[in-house]
Amino acid sequence: MDTEVLISGAGPTGLVLAADLARRGVRHRIVERSERGFPGSRGAGIQPRTLEAFDDLGLMPGYLAEAGPCPPVQTWEGAERLRTWDLVERGEPTPAVPYPETRMLPQWRTVELLYARLEELGGQVEFSTELTGFDQDEDGVTATLRHADGSTESVRARYLVGTDGSRSTVRRALGTPFTRTPVDARPVLLADFMVEGIDRDHWHMWPTAPGGMIALRPLEGVETFQLIAGFNDTAHEPDPERDATPEALTRLLAERTGLPGLRVGEVRWSSAFRANAAMAERFRTGRVLLAGDAAHIHAPAGGQGLNTGVQDAYNLGWKLEAVLRGAPGTVLDSYDTERVPVAAHVLSLSTRQNAADRAAGSGLTPRGSETLQLNIAYRESPLTQERRRQVPEDGLHAGDRAPDAPCHDVAGAPVRLFDAFRGPHFTLLDLTGQAPGLPSAARMRTCRVGGPEADLVDTDGHAKSAYGTGLFVIRPDGYVGLATDDPADVREYVGWLRP
Repeated sequence: MDTEVLISGAGPTGLVLAADLARRGVRHRIVERSERGFPGSRGAGIQPRTLEAFDDLGLMPGYLAEAGPCPPVQTWEGAERLRTWDLVERGEPTPAVPYPETRMLPQWRTVELLYARLEELGGQVEFSTELTGFDQDEDGVTATLRHADGSTESVRARYLVGTDGSRSTVRRALGTPFTRTPVDARPVLLADFMVEGIDRDHWHMWPTAPGGMIALRPLEGVETFQLIAGFNDTAHEPDPERDATPEALTRLLAERTGLPGLRVGEVRWSSAFRANAAMAERFRTGRVLLAGDAAHIHAPAGGQGLNTGVQDAYNLGWKLEAVLRGAPGTVLDSYDTERVPVAAHVLSLSTRQNAADRAAGSGLTPRGSETLQLNIAYRESPLTQERRRQVPEDGLHAGDRAPDAPCHDVAGAPVRLFDAFRGPHFTLLDLTGQAPGLPSAARMRTCRVGGPEADLVDTDGHAKSAYGTGLFVIRPDGYVGLATDDPADVREYVGWLRP
């Protein structure tokens, strides 16, 4: 094989997968047909569960240094300020949830940070390289790549992952059904541009502007604003080249906002779309897998699309490594089993949020806690085993997200459970207080909280409060795979791990 995993598409989904594989030592190639990464701000909202994935991948110091909170919304009617309100739920970090709020950063910058992290891990993106076709057999995939100079290359890989967007070449070549459903017939124009004459402390919205709502959001880390302009005329076809020039945007702002003194400068990116929803019938066909927009597209309401794609990759990376190193194929089968229901649920959530926004008739409506993706669970997964008896329904179950908790090591230094989980390994979390007789596996680290041979001390009882007592096998993607009181169950569960 030329490589173990070939990834087609270097957006956030593909980059997260590549970074995860790189830190696992899995040979891979990631190709991108464009000359550079995505240039626009779309997909700026990063949800708390995705922040936890970024934390695990070692991205958080750089990301938090640049990202900001979702700004308060300032609603206008013409030149009159009406009210200020919060679009997202505010919250303070808790012992179990260190990242309680949505963070904002233009998508192009998130992509750049992911590029940099991939390079730190020894990987790189092959730009101006397009996957044009492939064939698969029982042992692998043979793909054809076309380079910028027109030359072609044949690549043999164990697996191919299509992260190549809503018009996915990989999905189309597979023939996987992918039915699009219109969510909103009204077109939307987006642009990242320079504008002066308005403050950068708010997300400014004119929900009842003539012709359609318009919004201006100051972008983090740069001087530009993001424009969102809807058109009530469903027959209108916005043309970014025509409608997103400085002159055209000056006219649009004057017509819709009524604010004097707005001065439009350079336009750095623009796009137009209509909200649709679609999902592939399946995410795996043999040795070819789909993730991100190649597998599902969402209405933008609620900020779910990019985040769901990142979670696809986070779910898939460790499973690819496992089967490549000898784990049974059922481990990789679980990618489809787990992620298809999640994508369907999140797609429904995005569609409902879009409908709520339309029904309100006042622009956007507040986003609830469901958009944070912290409650996504895999309780029905074939990889989930709950072996304890009489677990309260509102308690932590196998299949749930593994909570964080502040602890101390035996020397008294602060250590969080997320610090113990961080990395490509499984974690056996022992909260029984009894050290002897625990199973071991080459790809699993043991973390004893309390007891005669403690690795960590539950100083304030937060770990006990989050987990209770027992043995918990934490998957590499931060979910509880097994919960039990019997070490023999652990030995059975991790028996498929290979050295």
